Amino acid sequence: MSVMLTLNLAINEMKKIGFLSFGHWSEHPSYQARTASDTLLQSIDLAVAAEEIGLDGAYFRVHHFARQLASPFPLLSAIGAKTSKIEIGTGVIDMRYENPLYMVEDAGAADLISGGRLQLGISRGSPEQVIEGWRHFGFSPKAGENDADMGRQKALEFLKRLNGEGFARPNPNPMFPNPPGLLRLEPYSKGLRERIWWGAASNATAVWAAEQGMYLQSSTLKFDENGKPFSVQQAEQIRLYKEAWKKAGHDREPRVSVSRSIFALMNDQDRYYFGQQGKAADSFGYIEPTQRAVFGRGYAAEPDQLIKELAADEAIQEADTVLLTIPNTLGVDYNIHILSAILEHVAPGLGWR
Repeated sequence: MSVMLTLNLAINEMKKIGFLSFGHWSEHPSYQARTASDTLLQSIDLAVAAEEIGLDGAYFRVHHFARQLASPFPLLSAIGAKTSKIEIGTGVIDMRYENPLYMVEDAGAADLISGGRLQLGISRGSPEQVIEGWRHFGFSPKAGENDADMGRQKALEFLKRLNGEGFARPNPNPMFPNPPGLLRLEPYSKGLRERIWWGAASNATAVWAAEQGMYLQSSTLKFDENGKPFSVQQAEQIRLYKEAWKKAGHDREPRVSVSRSIFALMNDQDRYYFGQQGKAADSFGYIEPTQRAVFGRGYAAEPDQLIKELAADEAIQEADTVLLTIPNTLGVDYNIHILSAILEHVAPGLGWR
């Protein structure tokens, strides 16, 4: 092992490792998930199996108007009832579509069912399947605001109500007796407010998230702010976030997750599915008409080579949690094979285990 690689591994620390599922389904003949029911039930089974092999987190994307997972709380609750240790989260809930108060109730119930294991990722949202889909849900920005402003304002309302302070004046003649004072939303789950993450695509929103006391989720793309490689830009974003967290004076340690497509090539099937992915490089493009973005490369190689490549990923070194994006359509058994290979043959060599 080279001196440089030894130094890289030395600064790595134990990390939480989770999976991130987009929850696709399609009638494609090679897919194991062909219906919404398939995807939902397999997601539960995958989380249960992931906990059994020692994975730390089960995370799910939220997309509306698409053949993917959408409303997250029934799924999170079901997983919470069938597991006992694994963190259960989202990456991310698009706040433009949400009623923050109803969401407080849903999230509180799901967190209580899981025994306080929710790690909710929220954000202002990504490019959509339909034009201004949030309008179909009955929401629109206030005068002088755009949809991103609306998403952030809803996030702040959500955070405020998660504190559990009373704010609603009780009916003097209620159906059931009320406790004294203003009423809060129920069910209330203590501690959930401290387990909210913000999905940030820019340096500025990462800093904003730190100021609000939210943890940081940074995915496989971010807005291009200086033309540097993806992992370098993402590492810079994370360091700015940590500096802002410290400056804000929060009384707990910050957490940061990064998402990566990482596949250890253990057999011919792995090489068939992912052998070409490891040859890809970072790319630059547009996810919004006026916003250039940088997209991170995927990793696919034999375990020893994978360890060397991941040790050089600057952003992974800065994060405490790595979310492995998985091909959920290939079924539970194959995805457990993918995750087990990382846990057994890659994570120890990086000092993550």
